Amino acid sequence: MTPAEKTAPRSPRADDDSALRTAMLQAAERLLAESTDNDIATRAVCEAVGATQPRLYRLFGDKRGLLDAVADAGFERYARHKAQLEQTADPVADLYVGWDDHMAFAMANPALYQLMFTPRPRSHSQARTRILELLGAALLRCSAVGALKVEVDQAAQLILSANVGVAFNRIAQPGLFPESLSHQARDAVFGAVLTEPATSVLEHPISDAARQLHSQLALNGSGALESEETSLLVRWLERIVKDVPRSGK
Repeated sequence: MTPAEKTAPRSPRADDDSALRTAMLQAAERLLAESTDNDIATRAVCEAVGATQPRLYRLFGDKRGLLDAVADAGFERYARHKAQLEQTADPVADLYVGWDDHMAFAMANPALYQLMFTPRPRSHSQARTRILELLGAALLRCSAVGALKVEVDQAAQLILSANVGVAFNRIAQPGLFPESLSHQARDAVFGAVLTEPATSVLEHPISDAARQLHSQLALNGSGALESEETSLLVRWLERIVKDVPRSGK
């Protein structure tokens, strides 16, 4: 193969497919936002971009594949926005900002948000899972400073469930579910998972110390231990943390 062949640009068909896929996603999201029933027709998407339905099916498989791609594209935009938020030295304060920012995204993009979070049969969208992972990363920082009194995964599930539930209600009936309710729900669920270090020490000192060390290891690692030793220590810490609900001590 010659140097020119090695550096040859992508084929016109590949470039066309990439551009058409982007255009279809944008058209689908626009039509979804304009819809009165949170649904779109593939024919309308094709007409909006001047393409045939067979090309849409070749790119996305079917309508379900198109909607999955729109949901995942929505997550990419959500993630880019989250990456631009300032990360301060106070992970708990950042968590409060994150809740309110999540709610703001929902209210600014109601149709897209409902597509991202409403369960759909046989959907392969990863938007919900990936947002849960972003939240878990924020909670890991809280756990590392001793501000979390439950496991990271449990806290993430509780917070996201509450955040999504409030968002859905505010989208459906903002007059009945005002912004103040969002703050009340936020404070209630945060109160269930967050704790001041001093309070935590009085309740479960060994478990809380184990949880904090586990989170610090996940964030920063330790050059003092071999990988096998770190794995063993992590197993011990997880056993100590999980022993609290059973022993109550």
